[in-house]
Amino acid sequence: MSRREEEYLIQEALLNRLRRGQMDRRQFMTRMLAAGLGLSGVSAAIAGCMPAPAPAAPQAGSAASSQGAASSGERPLTPTFYQWIVDLHPSIPEVNQRFENLNFQIAPVEGFGIERFVAEAKNQESTWDVYVGMTPFVEMTALIEAGVIEPWDEYIPKEVVDDLIPSIREECTVDGKLYSWPFLLDIIGMGWNSELTDQAGITSIPTTWDEYLAASQQIVDSGAALYGCTFDAHGWRSLAPFTHSLSTDVYTEEGLFDFTSEPAIEALKLMKEMMALSHPDILLEGATDGGVNGTPDEVAFAARKVAYYTKYFNAPLRMAANWPDPSKLKMAGLPKFAGGEGATVFWTTGACLFKYGKNKEKAAEYVRALTYDEQIWRDSIAGSATAHPGQLPPYASLYAKWDANPPDWMPPFVGLIRDQLPIARAIPNHLFGLTQFQIGKPHWETYLTGEEPDPMVAMQAAKDAVLAELEKARS
Repeated sequence: MSRREEEYLIQEALLNRLRRGQMDRRQFMTRMLAAGLGLSGVSAAIAGCMPAPAPAAPQAGSAASSQGAASSGERPLTPTFYQWIVDLHPSIPEVNQRFENLNFQIAPVEGFGIERFVAEAKNQESTWDVYVGMTPFVEMTALIEAGVIEPWDEYIPKEVVDDLIPSIREECTVDGKLYSWPFLLDIIGMGWNSELTDQAGITSIPTTWDEYLAASQQIVDSGAALYGCTFDAHGWRSLAPFTHSLSTDVYTEEGLFDFTSEPAIEALKLMKEMMALSHPDILLEGATDGGVNGTPDEVAFAARKVAYYTKYFNAPLRMAANWPDPSKLKMAGLPKFAGGEGATVFWTTGACLFKYGKNKEKAAEYVRALTYDEQIWRDSIAGSATAHPGQLPPYASLYAKWDANPPDWMPPFVGLIRDQLPIARAIPNHLFGLTQFQIGKPHWETYLTGEEPDPMVAMQAAKDAVLAELEKARS
């Protein structure tokens, strides 16, 4: 593949993301420059790409919300959503239509920020009633400790709690109380472009990391693609699941990830081996959402520059939508180290109940309708004109219903993802559940870049940095 062809593929992938509104013009240009591409001739191409501005959601105190408040004696039910959930699940407005005077809003968050929520709680107030976008290991502990949210136990029906898959219910529970009403299930696994693996003469599915690396090398050696494999450099999407594939016994009594454990060291060494077969910008931050989304791995896989991909399953599904033939995407469980545990990482994104919000019974009614809505699940699993996230529900009853009478739209990957859940482990809930990976990343990456030759030294630096910041937070 020539450099000109490479540039064209990257540009087309980025233009497709721009057209779908998944990045803005500034982010598009930044990503083009990061990929080493010029911007000459691009202005005309992007001139017609920008989506029309979405109408602003009614804000608290607006005419719409005032009208609702006047009719009910109080403000209307006011849910707020993380933007990406609305982008990927286009049937949410159909659920909203069932609730009169709903004041639907987009949350003022980016890169998992919760500052606005915390600031309001300090004044014992909340603009919103429920937030859909919380991931337990990411921000749940911080929201609990700041007095922002309260448990769902008083409002969620018992039959709904009993319907939650046990490992998901455990993930969402702190001190015996359910603080997250789970919605969207993600599990880290493997995807690959079968058009490229067929060209390289690969006929088997890698089940160990040694096989994965060998297949990735074969891709490069055969010329089927420029690069063999890719991953998302954020630790909760790579370092942690790769570690789990060897052992999940890698957390301290407090619930922190043990960067210096043998499984974590082996995972870091694996990442370096993978980088030798991957695109050079793999460690760069993403172009959207404070750097956590629109990552280089997504661009490379969408542009068919790389064959193998490890991330949550919705990433290869979404990126393969850019291909001439999306059916060439294949998926399987995460490979493991020889003799390893063979686990991975899962998490759910769900809804939390604001302590100082209103309409709490109505909020529970709304979230129940949202999370059981079968059109939302059909769009997510089978794909829609908007997106193909492939995120699954948290309820045992829905899988039992589909098993008993399989819908004609049900793809085989649903069973694959669900079968990964019993061997997957959630990252423990902790004040630094996500932050530890953000703090540690610059330190462990010194090994990946070659600045530090000893992986244990790099990981000890990551561990020390996390403990130092944790001590500051507690003082």
